[in-house]
Amino acid sequence: MSGYQDRLKKHSKNHPLEKNTIAVIPCYNEEATIGSIVLKSKRHVNEVLVVDDGSSDDTAKIAKEAGALVVSHKKNKGKSVGIKTGFKYALANGFDYVVTIDGDGQHNPAEIPNVLGNIMNNGYDISIGFRHGTSTEMPKWRRVGKRILDYTTGFGNGGFVTDSQCGFRAFNKKAIKGLTPRLNGGAFSVESEQLIKAHELGLNVVNTHISCKYKNLDTSTKNPTSHAFSVLRYVIWLVAERRPLLFIGVPGFILIILGLFFGILTLQYYNQTHVFLIPYSIMVSIFLIIGALGMFMGLMLNVMPNILKRVRLEDF
Repeated sequence: MSGYQDRLKKHSKNHPLEKNTIAVIPCYNEEATIGSIVLKSKRHVNEVLVVDDGSSDDTAKIAKEAGALVVSHKKNKGKSVGIKTGFKYALANGFDYVVTIDGDGQHNPAEIPNVLGNIMNNGYDISIGFRHGTSTEMPKWRRVGKRILDYTTGFGNGGFVTDSQCGFRAFNKKAIKGLTPRLNGGAFSVESEQLIKAHELGLNVVNTHISCKYKNLDTSTKNPTSHAFSVLRYVIWLVAERRPLLFIGVPGFILIILGLFFGILTLQYYNQTHVFLIPYSIMVSIFLIIGALGMFMGLMLNVMPNILKRVRLEDF
């Protein structure tokens, strides 16, 4: 038996979880908290993998000393790539369940059994940590931003509103196999992308209530405002890419209607006063041009997949 299998067998004897489980912790400069997260996570899973995303501090060293297996990227590639690295490792080594948890101390590893339990015992494919209520220290301004991203993501995942930005999640092997080759986003958009791609794959997703810690804790290596806008931009593009007629064509049509409306008002004003309103004319031109382009792009993007599909079938 291999050394890995020996360790796994020995660890599983006194382990509360009977299945083959791994915790994947993507990290970037988390030396202050990673040791504690690894030690606490080891109590609830068979293996802990820390994906060190090009850290310049002692994150990798401390994680190894705490008992984690560490895979290091030579340079910082973003959280999405770190998650994919962890998923690929889990698939290559035959793990049945994966739980992802942030390395900054925001999440409580003691809640891993709850997050995992919903997919191990209740037939779900993905369990999403849901930060809500009195057990969360999330500031109000963060809650507002989170809800905006939640509802935006909901447009792409069938209307299921969840904690779209929470990194504390659990996946079964079916979900990992389906998601891994489809995750292409960058940086911190991976959580929303997972939900949108999960809906496309028909995976069953459930919310699992968790607590979270924010006080006296630097929970992000990226400016929160920049983070929110980068995620929002990518999510809107993902949704628009899949529903171009609704999210590009319809706004284009609305702009054309507005252009015509203000154009009529401008002409009426000219007929009454013989004064031509240059600013209104410019605005009307912009509305009509952008609206026409939007409608054209929406229609083209809507029919293009069908055209490409027919071409492939004819070539085949």
